[in-house]
Amino acid sequence: MKTNAELQKDVQDAIKWEPLLNSAEIGVTAKDGVVSLTGIVDSYAKKTEAEKAAKKILGVKAIVENIEVNFPNSYTKSDLEVANEVLVALKANYEVPDGKVNVKVENGWVTLDGELHWNYEKEAAKSSINLLPGVKAITNNIKVKSEFHDKIEQSDIENALRRSVIDDEDIEVAVSGNAVTLMGTVNSWYAKEEAGRIVWKKAGIWEVKNELAVDYEYAF
Repeated sequence: MKTNAELQKDVQDAIKWEPLLNSAEIGVTAKDGVVSLTGIVDSYAKKTEAEKAAKKILGVKAIVENIEVNFPNSYTKSDLEVANEVLVALKANYEVPDGKVNVKVENGWVTLDGELHWNYEKEAAKSSINLLPGVKAITNNIKVKSEFHDKIEQSDIENALRRSVIDDEDIEVAVSGNAVTLMGTVNSWYAKEEAGRIVWKKAGIWEVKNELAVDYEYAF
């Protein structure tokens, strides 16, 4: 079991352990499993990396992320420049179908829209632009509409979860048409997200509702 102070230190150490973040000034507070991240970084990649590092720590139930991206003058770009670089980056990624993603940029905030056949394509579109200078935030509104129309078998999803490294004992799976809902409890945020990634690999899925709760023995 972890106290608030122990959880805070674990998250701080995890952030400092990341090479991209070891010199970043990121504040961490923890209370009852809720971790708050604050500070100013010079790239969107550092902002997302800090959140990823925190999610991997046992005891983290939720994250409040208030990290700001503030670029040095040399990184400052107009929205037109950012939009053009986003389009180039998307086109260069072979995992992202050409011409299927729409891009909007407003004050450095990039919004992605469109329809793709697989969730990995949606995630690839976002990861393509994480490191671009000038990007302050990303909203990924791309919809997944699979070209496969086979019936999704609940047992296939359950077997895939069972083969994974996560503890699937308390995970319940419900299938409704093209949508899969995950319910129950896991012991870490990583396990919750990994369960969602596993489900998305099944052909024919349009939506995954990840309602898993994160429950780790926590003393305060």
